[in-house]
Amino acid sequence: MELKGRIISKGVAEGEALTTSQPISFYGGVDPDTGVIIEKGHELKGKKVKDKILVFPNGKGSTVGSYTLYRMKKNDTAPAGIINKECETVVAVGAIISEIPCIDKIDISKIETGDIVRLENDAVRIEKGRIPR
Repeated sequence: MELKGRIISKGVAEGEALTTSQPISFYGGVDPDTGVIIEKGHELKGKKVKDKILVFPNGKGSTVGSYTLYRMKKNDTAPAGIINKECETVVAVGAIISEIPCIDKIDISKIETGDIVRLENDAVRIEKGRIPR
């Protein structure tokens, strides 16, 4: 299946999807040293985002979240790519300064944790069980 969206940060990334229906706060919600979601009550609490295609509706929280995403990139704990329903400024700036491919205007309900996803500029290709080419 292929979906088209809006480019927030150009690039190509592929990997396993880690999906949530809840917004993510990078500042205080994700440990930048480990890439583990630490927000109390979040459905992904305890999951690592490193090298995943992180799929979530939108970001939330402080503008420091942009820098947290950048710090994660420098620490090699960042997601390989980001897919949002509606990307807001904190995630957009973080993805751009970190050079993490990011796209929005995507129906994220079509992507499940464990799907193999290829994110390429404005396109998202989703397959079950193998990396798409």
